Amino acid sequence: MTALPAAQAALAAEHATVYGYGVVGGRVEADRATEAREAYDAHRARRDALSRAVQELGGRPEAAAAAYALPFPVTDGAGAVRLAAELESRIAAVYADLVRSATGSLRGEAAAALREAAVRAARWRGGSVAFPGLAERA
Repeated sequence: MTALPAAQAALAAEHATVYGYGVVGGRVEADRATEAREAYDAHRARRDALSRAVQELGGRPEAAAAAYALPFPVTDGAGAVRLAAELESRIAAVYADLVRSATGSLRGEAAAALREAAVRAARWRGGSVAFPGLAERA
């Protein structure tokens, strides 16, 4: 995979993650609401940066869909926490692909995003996994 398709995939994943955090924010318990809001804001910023990166790579950034399918129903705070952990795990994998295919500052930004997603996933999950973002190594 070259950098442009990987950046487009990361952009699409950020669109879905921003949508997912909208659901998380609506269901998460009050004690984790700040954490959800900070993650939402961080993913919006990453989404916007990726949109610019796609343009710089000569592509046309894909727009967000109107809605995204969630991996499971989220009906309460526990489901919101589980969804947040899943969102972070999924986006870490997409950023791992971007790290593999990008160079220069885009690669550095992708590595930082991968690290941030892995940390957030561990916080939401209450524990970490070996080699976050690398399913073949988990």
